[in-house]
Amino acid sequence: MGNVLFLSGVTLVIGAPRAVRFFFQRKRARGSALFFSGIAMVLVGYAKIGIVIEAFGFVNLFGDFFPVAITFMRRMPVIGNLLNLPGVKDYVDRISSANKLPV
Repeated sequence: MGNVLFLSGVTLVIGAPRAVRFFFQRKRARGSALFFSGIAMVLVGYAKIGIVIEAFGFVNLFGDFFPVAITFMRRMPVIGNLLNLPGVKDYVDRISSANKLPV
């Protein structure tokens, strides 16, 4: 249910033609295939395996967006303070791999 809502939400936010172009770009083919295969596995009944495959596909599809999201969250009042704690800051810097917005 959440997968269908996620896909319909992406489609409603960016529009159907852009959503199709996003998911079926050549450079995102592996991520899309894994993401949709994971959804299919969950629908068939292999939920645990499907969720793992789907998560890996999600990271492949949206991994470029994580640094932007982390930079945005660091500027939020409460979440920003938590992300800038000494131990958390080092980990978040490592996974984000970029501290600047792509502007």
